[in-house]
Amino acid sequence: MCPPFLTGWGSDLMAADLLFDPLLPWPVIWALMAVAAVIVALAIWRRLSGWPFRALAALVLLAALANPALQREEREPLSDIVLLVIDDSASQRLSDRATQTAEAVASVEAEVARLGMELRQRRVGDGEDNAGTLLMRALSDMLADEPRARVAGAILVTDGQLHDAGLVPDLPAPLHALLTGREGDWDRRLMVQNAPAFAILDEEITLTLRIEDQGAVPVTETGRAEVLMAIDGEAPQRFQVPVGQDIPLAVTLSHAGINVIQFTLPEAEGELTDRNNSAVVQINGVRDRLRVLLVSGQPHPGQRTWRNLLKSDPSVDLVHFTILRPPDKQDGVPVTELSLIAFPTRELFMEAIEEFDLIIFDRYERRGILPMLYLDNVRQYVEGGGALLLAAGPDFASAASLYRTPLSAILPGQPTARVVETPFLPQISDLGRRHPVTTGLEAAHDPLIDSDAPWGRWFRQIELLERTGQTVMTGANNAPLLMLDRVGEGRVALLASDHAWLWDRGYEGGGPQLEMLRRLAHWMMGEPDLEEEALRAVADGQSIQITRQTLAPETGAVEVVGPDGVAVTVELEETSPGQFTAFHEGAEQGLYRLREGEQETVVALGPAAPREFEETISSDARLLPAVDPLRGGVLRIEDGLPDLRRVGEGRNAAGRGWFGLTPRDAYLTTDVTVTPLIAAWLFLALAAGLMLAAWIREGRR
Repeated sequence: MCPPFLTGWGSDLMAADLLFDPLLPWPVIWALMAVAAVIVALAIWRRLSGWPFRALAALVLLAALANPALQREEREPLSDIVLLVIDDSASQRLSDRATQTAEAVASVEAEVARLGMELRQRRVGDGEDNAGTLLMRALSDMLADEPRARVAGAILVTDGQLHDAGLVPDLPAPLHALLTGREGDWDRRLMVQNAPAFAILDEEITLTLRIEDQGAVPVTETGRAEVLMAIDGEAPQRFQVPVGQDIPLAVTLSHAGINVIQFTLPEAEGELTDRNNSAVVQINGVRDRLRVLLVSGQPHPGQRTWRNLLKSDPSVDLVHFTILRPPDKQDGVPVTELSLIAFPTRELFMEAIEEFDLIIFDRYERRGILPMLYLDNVRQYVEGGGALLLAAGPDFASAASLYRTPLSAILPGQPTARVVETPFLPQISDLGRRHPVTTGLEAAHDPLIDSDAPWGRWFRQIELLERTGQTVMTGANNAPLLMLDRVGEGRVALLASDHAWLWDRGYEGGGPQLEMLRRLAHWMMGEPDLEEEALRAVADGQSIQITRQTLAPETGAVEVVGPDGVAVTVELEETSPGQFTAFHEGAEQGLYRLREGEQETVVALGPAAPREFEETISSDARLLPAVDPLRGGVLRIEDGLPDLRRVGEGRNAAGRGWFGLTPRDAYLTTDVTVTPLIAAWLFLALAAGLMLAAWIREGRR
């Protein structure tokens, strides 16, 4: 095929090409050409005077076989396309960058229109999951949507803080960038490093803080800054720390569950933004080892139940003593055959009692082993924040009952001295259906076959009179079976039966004994998820799931105060007994405070350090490695907006005050016509005439 001829006609172009459509395959034609050359050479060697006519006749025949034709195309020119990617992330809303961006976009639109090109625009916000600004991904997507043959160039309007600069697409034209921001901008940011997700209560953990200054820092800055630290929204503590150094900070968590720690830098005069002046860290406080003291009195079938429950939990350190032989028993057994381990009552109930998280008395009665002073120490231990669980048997209704000790001041139920020994079905009370310890216990046990009862029966109960606290389970004659109470800073539970082990043994189908006792033990040790009055908030992206746990039949609306100080009221809906929930969409990242009645909590939305505000000073450092290989340029908008010019392909496309775009001269073919150069009969006539001329010439010799 020969190069095309181009002629203009109105707005269209006409292109003509000389092409060949051979009647035989090209290898055959080349073979015939070789044969013709041999024949002509032979004629020359034999000195035939008509050899020129023979050669011309062979050429005419070969040309006829090649079938030359003229192809004409009517082409419609297509305009060039310019891709414009606009950084619309959070950092672009700082200072007057939004105004600069709007001016730059308007200028590019006008310049592209002046050049007769088409403009394609796309705005790019913050990436999902704190991915930052992904301009190159957007540019790749735009390039995939457009014909490459029409793309004359691409322009980015950004502050230069993009987070996928290494993913530059294969552009067929120059890439340019218009930089927002000012040369005199400066900013200060706070970072929290190596913050753990979990930490042990009452043990120090070390967080590392770092404060950095970026940009044109004023000479008035002293190199030190004040940091405020607040835990769970309480009054902040203040520290003076140096700038530009790693600062170790020791923190001790005071309660189990999520601890929200907020660090804040007061805004310095003239800094670009205070959005990176705070960081929120959420650490889940857990207990290292829970120390439990189990004191068993008279041996009974359910004694091993408590031991198995507590030993099955690897986070529990259990100290278990069983009173097998009271001091007053005189049976003549030699001392050498008695237990080698004496009950260390003084060490446990005088010196080390504060080291235990929970004390359990299982069917214990007064036998002279624990003096009243020791039992009074247990009362003080509970009032000071400890936990006491009393599993009562017939001994609790006797004259040797623990109720006839200083413990009576903290026990929620009073024994009537009556022991009910008749089959009864443990029932969850109306209050218990709302209490976290007993709510949903039916679902924790497989339904019984051929029975409407949720679980098996018990056969003994100590009759109690309710004094204080909350009855969450009832037994025979609707009398209290499981009572819970808060005393001072501590907690008390009273189980008025020693037949819970029947559930464990599967009698009459068994019951959720393990789950009930596990919840009971963890409630007593202050597990946050088992608090009967609590306000909880869990963040998922920008959504807050609010849960209000209460024993009341109704609850009020929750007041949510955002980082900007604006308060919003959120109505709750009861989703299960004692649990009211709702969802709230946070408008921005930061610390949110929630309040309902006397219940308060805090929750943080977004990462501890949003990636979009890690670097806020505009810079071309990340742009130049992407722009330079494509012969583009980077210009600051504050220095003036550039003109757009046409430049040839492969030439430098940027200069002082101007950007270049490469015309692509793309077109759309609207019609094609093919016309043979010479008719086939004319080729034959011409070849015959030449052959005749050769014969006549050679015949005259």
